[in-house]
Amino acid sequence: MEVEEEKEAFPSNNDCLAEAKCDGQILKEINSEPTESFDVQNSLPEGKKEFVAPAVGMEFESYDDAYNYYNCYAKEAGFRVRVKNSWFKRNSREKYGAVLCCSSQGFKRIKDVNRLRKETRTGCPAMIRMRVVDSKRWRVLEVTHEHNHLLGAKIYKSVKKMGSGARSKLQSSSDAEVRTIKLYRALVIDAGGNGTLNCNATGGRKFSDHPHQLNLRKGDSQAIYNYLCRLQLTNPNFFYLMDFTDEGCLRNVFWVDPRCRASCGYFGDVIYVDNTCMSNKYETPLVALVGVNHHGQTVLLGCGLLAGETAESYTWLFKAWLTCVSGQYPQTIITDRCKALQTAIAEVFPKSNHRFSLSLIMKRVPEKLGGLRNYDAIRKTFVKAVFETLKVIEFEAAWGFMIQHFGVTDHEWLRSLYEDRARWAPVYLKDTFFSGLSASRPSENLSPFFDKYVHKQTPLKEFLDKYELALQKKHKEETLADIESRNSSPELRTRCSFELQLSKLYTREIFKRFQFEVEEMYSCFSTTQLHVDGPIIIFLVKERVLAEGNRREIRDYEVLYNRSASEVRCICSCFNFYGYLCRHALCVLNFNGVEEVPSKYILSRWKKDYKRFYVPDQGSYNVDSIDHMQWFNQLYRSALQVVEEGAISLDHYKVALQAFEDSLNRVHVVEEKQD
Repeated sequence: MEVEEEKEAFPSNNDCLAEAKCDGQILKEINSEPTESFDVQNSLPEGKKEFVAPAVGMEFESYDDAYNYYNCYAKEAGFRVRVKNSWFKRNSREKYGAVLCCSSQGFKRIKDVNRLRKETRTGCPAMIRMRVVDSKRWRVLEVTHEHNHLLGAKIYKSVKKMGSGARSKLQSSSDAEVRTIKLYRALVIDAGGNGTLNCNATGGRKFSDHPHQLNLRKGDSQAIYNYLCRLQLTNPNFFYLMDFTDEGCLRNVFWVDPRCRASCGYFGDVIYVDNTCMSNKYETPLVALVGVNHHGQTVLLGCGLLAGETAESYTWLFKAWLTCVSGQYPQTIITDRCKALQTAIAEVFPKSNHRFSLSLIMKRVPEKLGGLRNYDAIRKTFVKAVFETLKVIEFEAAWGFMIQHFGVTDHEWLRSLYEDRARWAPVYLKDTFFSGLSASRPSENLSPFFDKYVHKQTPLKEFLDKYELALQKKHKEETLADIESRNSSPELRTRCSFELQLSKLYTREIFKRFQFEVEEMYSCFSTTQLHVDGPIIIFLVKERVLAEGNRREIRDYEVLYNRSASEVRCICSCFNFYGYLCRHALCVLNFNGVEEVPSKYILSRWKKDYKRFYVPDQGSYNVDSIDHMQWFNQLYRSALQVVEEGAISLDHYKVALQAFEDSLNRVHVVEEKQD
């Protein structure tokens, strides 16, 4: 039903203040003075602008909020607002759509032409069209900024002519306007696309001029905003937050696309904070939060653009991510050695295990030690101390020998490394779960997630274009791996029952890694009992390993076994580092007549059907009767499972599509009953 309304709109005394939100998260309020700007759409002279221009994609909690915002914006710009059209549901009379326009829209009706009242209508096209969307919020769908008449003083003259009641109402809403100003200025930055509203826009990015705000090129802020708005319009489950300084300058940005957001629920147990671009002063100040999926592939869990490597920026980033995942803490967080990161993680993730990336430490060895005399010998000794020691006492002895023998006692980098050894040296991290992100073997390396897409001079706008290409490639790789794991059986290479057992459960890539451990059981030539303490038995497993110079040497591995508790733990800690049992533990199980890997050592996160049966956030079944975002998130996750299953084959696709159509029809039936 359409209703034409002719009344002019003044700010209403509304208790429900306008709050600009993005995926349910309130954008940061700006406590700042009015900003000098140039109104590009209306060619207004430069002046104080508190309200950003309306833009497609803005969302409001209610119709009153949207109305209040546009009214305040209009007052500032110099025109009045009229409700042109309203749409209501047939039975409930609940409003679901509206068009707000300039009061000069349209022309006088024929019967009013001869009236003495001065003509004020000019057919002005300025308007916004909005309606309620699935999230139950009001979204702006269409905007026309241009006016065909002069703007300015008339709005203030009309306010002076108001009655005392209306004037009182306007006065009482002044506080609401101030708060609304602060909230909506956060929505559109650099509105003209030329940097005039972005107080830190420059011709190029510098790292020392503005340590507490994003240093961007002209137009970058507009590009960021347009990009994020477009993604959220195409998929409401897209999540983003923007952080601003007190002066209204863009400081930090965080976003997670829907598929990455789903991955947070599946694979958010171990996170690698990839700050390569920040630490190496790239043009794009990017930080990526990375996990590992059920194929052992890296997956993106979130992206941020930060003002600098400060504890404040990282704290904001982690809190934004935590908000996105509904407060689910990761088990382990792996980062570069950075004091700012340490401070932020200690504040936001106090219960998580914070570890330093061994891969990044090893990459810095040539830079940090390359200038030393006997560098090659020092590097070899360093590598041996890190990767070949199995006990703390062995590591301490090897490190002490290196320091004393090569006379590097006063070397600052080595000294600081030793102080932090409990966070990066594998011998200290045997009880920390890494899911394969530990890089605890010499040949392993953690590459930056956007390694082939971002280089030091890549501008922000180019990165935004490449971002989607990178994710498309990653998603395609995961989909192909899913299909391969489900539609083919791996070739068995031994007669070991462990191999057959996990070939039916694990994805193809993870099984190949476990299969290698099964094959290497044959390099373990001796399993003997060392010590017995009640149900606990310590075994010694001897293995022939390939050492330097292609020579073979024998190494001893101690393995704890508890039959009653079905527990087996090797000193190499392969299970915690990589998520599957090592050859030494398998030898002990085999020695004791165990024919199947105990269930506690078969991780669900590696199973080929993991995403099929595991529903993240089990608490979501306790549905909040008024939390629309909780409903949306749970529905989205459930639907995504159907989508991924439906992509397996044409038959799967047809069944999934029919299921969606049937579900939609049933939902429409419910809606019709309510109407």
